[in-house]
Amino acid sequence: MIIQRTTRLIIAVFLVFGMVPFVGALEPGTATITVAASDSTSTAKAQADYVCDGSNDQAEIQNAINALPASGGTVRLTEGTFNCAGSVLPKAHTTLSGQGDDKTFIRFTNDGILRVDAEYVTLENFHVKGTGYSASRDFGVVYIRAGHNAVRDVTGTADRTIQGLFYVRSVGLGNKNIEDIEFTRVVADSPGTYGFLHSSWGTDYKVHKNIRYTDCRAIDCGRYSAYNPWVTGFDFAELNDIENLRVTRCIAEGTLESGFHFEYGPNKKDIVLTDCISRNNGQKAFPKTYSLGGEDYFGAGYYAPRGAYTFNNCTAEGNSAYGFFFSYPDGVYLYDCTDFETGRGKTDYSAVKPTSFFIVQSQLTNANPSVVMENCVSINSHGRGLYATLVDYVQVKNFTMTNPGGIDGVGALIGDPSLGVGFVSSSLDIHASGNSASRLVTVNSASNSKFTGSIVSDVATPFTVAGGGTNNVVVEGIKTVSNTLPAGSTGITTSGVNSGAVRITDCT
Repeated sequence: MIIQRTTRLIIAVFLVFGMVPFVGALEPGTATITVAASDSTSTAKAQADYVCDGSNDQAEIQNAINALPASGGTVRLTEGTFNCAGSVLPKAHTTLSGQGDDKTFIRFTNDGILRVDAEYVTLENFHVKGTGYSASRDFGVVYIRAGHNAVRDVTGTADRTIQGLFYVRSVGLGNKNIEDIEFTRVVADSPGTYGFLHSSWGTDYKVHKNIRYTDCRAIDCGRYSAYNPWVTGFDFAELNDIENLRVTRCIAEGTLESGFHFEYGPNKKDIVLTDCISRNNGQKAFPKTYSLGGEDYFGAGYYAPRGAYTFNNCTAEGNSAYGFFFSYPDGVYLYDCTDFETGRGKTDYSAVKPTSFFIVQSQLTNANPSVVMENCVSINSHGRGLYATLVDYVQVKNFTMTNPGGIDGVGALIGDPSLGVGFVSSSLDIHASGNSASRLVTVNSASNSKFTGSIVSDVATPFTVAGGGTNNVVVEGIKTVSNTLPAGSTGITTSGVNSGAVRITDCT
């Protein structure tokens, strides 16, 4: 370690003659201390307050942080690589800033991490990497355990020996919940672990509130090696509750498991994702057997069980099992969302049934409506375009389903006899086309529900209403265009329903 003395001596001389104010009198956060890497330029080293030697560089960085006044300030890292064989702990009201994620590199080994236990810390403009962890591994390379903190313009990666790359975790510091966390233009680049992870442990203060992700990316998380079999790109609620989450223009791609993920158990309130893209996730092989609700497989673009969510103009593409997955929806709203080619890259659909939009078990929630879908689209699903069962108070408006491959010959399955039928007090306006699925739309044992829309297909049974539990179902105004149906046929058929249970009107 080399501490540059010249600048300090000049400041001391000025202080004696009253020509500059004492550092502690500066405006909060205005003090700046520069740390140079061992491989930075000679000019950068000459101008720095601390110069690293390429070994245990965390010592110089920490000394610079500790030298900041109580009001805080900025530790500026020069271009170059900082080799840290230990941890760096920013203190409150400080900024750790590099020269860009392609110029400043922080490399952690020997269980070193960047641990943020203080509030009002900003990390920005560098690349971070952590490898070779041998101690307790359930932490993150960037490990945030307090609120009012921001990470901006940082790219990172890690090997499979640590639980998360960017990890926000409640451990009860200060006996309060974590609030006000910002990630902006942050990239998890091919880590062998979770890209972005939220969780809690050993505390009743487990709410993460006012969380913002903007223009962030999780790329190939766990794809080539993995901390565990369930690595996701963004996991916003592992063991923590989460409220007022805003995720805007974020991308999850090539992840081992789900792209955007929430666990079932935590409370999720006021969750909004806007203009996000989730593609090619679920790189893990399909299991031989699959239990819905178990931990055999997620494989979703967006996996969002039991909670209140809004999705605006979000896209799923080529995810292995689901585009959008909702179980126990408690007020879920989707506007202008699109799924392309769910199930792409897989061939055996005997266990996992790829589905663009999957909705199940709203009957055990109190929301009315439980789900609203407006102007959503499924294109070329390798399985189903839409699946909904054991649901009530679902409103699907102007849903377009194009050329689903079908599961067991069905492109959209409304009410699944194998799981438990039920499409109650709901409505579906569907505009379906394609010839790959022999039964484009099948409705089983719906009640007090209405179906509208249009069909363009040459299959023999494009729209079927079936099941002895069917009651008070209206099929209205569906226009079917077909080159094969007999003249005058509407393409709407019934099977096994009681007399008077279905009313078909104005269908052509």
